[in-house]
Amino acid sequence: ISTSGPRIGPQTPASIELLGYFNPFTWSCYSLHRQFFDHPRHWRRSVVMAPSTIHLPNGHTLTVSPVFAGFAFKSNDLNVHNSAFPPGWTIIIESQEDEDDDIAVDGEESSHPPRHSHIRRFRNPTLHGDKLFISSISNPNSADFKPATSPTRQLAMMLLILEGKTKPDPHLTKGVNPHLPIEGRPKGEWRINIKREGIFKGRHLLPKLERMGIISSEDSCVGENFDDRSGEGWNRMFTSERGFWFLDPRIFLFTLSPTTHSPFPGASPYPSRPSSPNRSDGMHVMKPEPQPTDHQSGLWTPGVQSPGPFASGSHLPTYYPPPPTIFTFTNNVRHPLRQKPPAQGETLYTRYVPSVGQYLSFRVASLSHKPPTHRGPVSDPSPNFLPRHSGVTPASLPSIANMTISPCDTDLLHTWMNDPRVNAAWGEAGPRSHQEAFLRKNLNDKHSFPVIGCWDGKPFGYFEIYWVKEDHLGRQLSSHDYGNWDRGFHALVGEQEFRGAHRVRVWISALVHCCFLADPRTERVLVEPRVDNHKFIGYLQSVGFYKEREIAFSHKQAALMKIRREGWSAPEL
Repeated sequence: ISTSGPRIGPQTPASIELLGYFNPFTWSCYSLHRQFFDHPRHWRRSVVMAPSTIHLPNGHTLTVSPVFAGFAFKSNDLNVHNSAFPPGWTIIIESQEDEDDDIAVDGEESSHPPRHSHIRRFRNPTLHGDKLFISSISNPNSADFKPATSPTRQLAMMLLILEGKTKPDPHLTKGVNPHLPIEGRPKGEWRINIKREGIFKGRHLLPKLERMGIISSEDSCVGENFDDRSGEGWNRMFTSERGFWFLDPRIFLFTLSPTTHSPFPGASPYPSRPSSPNRSDGMHVMKPEPQPTDHQSGLWTPGVQSPGPFASGSHLPTYYPPPPTIFTFTNNVRHPLRQKPPAQGETLYTRYVPSVGQYLSFRVASLSHKPPTHRGPVSDPSPNFLPRHSGVTPASLPSIANMTISPCDTDLLHTWMNDPRVNAAWGEAGPRSHQEAFLRKNLNDKHSFPVIGCWDGKPFGYFEIYWVKEDHLGRQLSSHDYGNWDRGFHALVGEQEFRGAHRVRVWISALVHCCFLADPRTERVLVEPRVDNHKFIGYLQSVGFYKEREIAFSHKQAALMKIRREGWSAPEL
């Protein structure tokens, strides 16, 4: 038993339901994925040098330190008492030098017999030869936080925060003609195998993670063993880079509820459901709901009142699966009923970009005459001179990120659209009333919605995300060119300081990522830039788009650019 709560070691395997308090398996699954897949350039350094920091999309951070045979993950937001054993977990990772690299290519099974493996200490990532398991978990003190209400998701989060550092060479070597040039050799998918040891010995744990999409297996048969405790069929599980980026972080990112005597504020500003009525003098009297206040920004939110898409008064994940498909007609086009987009000013996507050192986010544009307050994490918050865990965070103090000194969205559009560079492509220059009418029209559009892109909360560009089938683009295409759920976007960068090839590639790939996360049925993202916009077409191609053909609109000749889900692996980092 550690001073920060129960500690589970490899000799004491336990089912997921026994991991109370922090129960970080969801934390661990999400964390481990990010540790491998989110920073592929720094992995080798993290093995031999100082601890590194993982930035979660909701603003929380984790410190990753190399330990013997693995890595230790420590939460920077749950160590209330500065314990010698802060809340976190430890993973053990090893490599198999003779692992069979002839994994199926294009769904074909390998014809080579399995090879014997020699296990060695992990040094650098390999394409298919690394195996890991969670060896121990240290939970926060039960006097500070209530037990997790979603323990399986909490465990899954650990496996998803694999923030890798040196991406392995994707080219297969075994079973390939050694005289074949490297560029011509078949490529494999980067996988990390799950070893059924430590915490993973839980009877129902791996099946739950497989159903959640965290881990996968090529063995899709039922199996003939009646005893589900044998583990048959669950010994060759893996997680992959592509699988990680297709999972919406809202499935796993959530916080713990503080106890009554916790140093964290106990009340959440936003209840998860309406209050229950009390009987008083024979009448139903509804309890008033607490109103959001700045001082109530404890553990449940790392920023000001709401961290965008991760806000939850119940401390549970905010993800919901897509609704059933119901068709309707718009302008004689048969299409599925679309869910309403997020509200004005609401953040729909946020992610820390290591190469830039800032958080990239997208929020819905607003007609308000006041600039929307940034409700998400920033990379460099103001210094916190307040007592630790006082309930007041740096994000709730005046700073460049949250001070309302920037122009409102209408003023931003007015400035951007009147830039000759932007007007040459958009043709929306004019007085402020013209941009206000332009924004109002797009907010009332049923098949698209306007978006403002931000770096650390500072607006840099305007975007429109639309459904292809109801858009004017869909009327120019045949039915086999797109699906019911395929999307497209228009884009402009208005701020000079945020221009540049690398940032463009980052936000283009982030928009694609956002579209794929928004609905798992979206198989393609389409863009139709003007054919003479060679620079933007080059940026699109650099992140995976391909030019299918040209389309003649009434106002332009456009290049039809496409990217498919099956050909997309990860956003630019």
